[in-house]
Amino acid sequence: MPQDLDDTDPCPIAPVVELVFGRWTSHVLWTLANHGRMRFGELREHIPAVTPKVLTQRLRQLERDGFISRAYHPEMPPRVEYECTSLAISLRPIFTRIVEWSDAHLDDVREARRQFDGGVAADRA
Repeated sequence: MPQDLDDTDPCPIAPVVELVFGRWTSHVLWTLANHGRMRFGELREHIPAVTPKVLTQRLRQLERDGFISRAYHPEMPPRVEYECTSLAISLRPIFTRIVEWSDAHLDDVREARRQFDGGVAADRA
């Protein structure tokens, strides 16, 4: 995650890509956007490959960046819930378009890799 957003980057989408599509960040946003308010353990169940430490870091960064809100409920035992803010919800159309692109083109990427890898192997033999 960028510590400060750099307005001098010549690529206008780079800051957003770093904010939204960093490691595990998109997983958290996607999960909360599609499942609503969740507790930490529920998030872990939906994203089992992320470690608790990294998930905690991502949640803190997303809260800092204004993408999620954290609600602490002083009960016994204490309960903490996370949910998307309107800022994160505004990303939903972008996520939808990426899913559509993926459905339409991910097989093309896989095929290109297969052909490239086959060609590289043949060129090096």
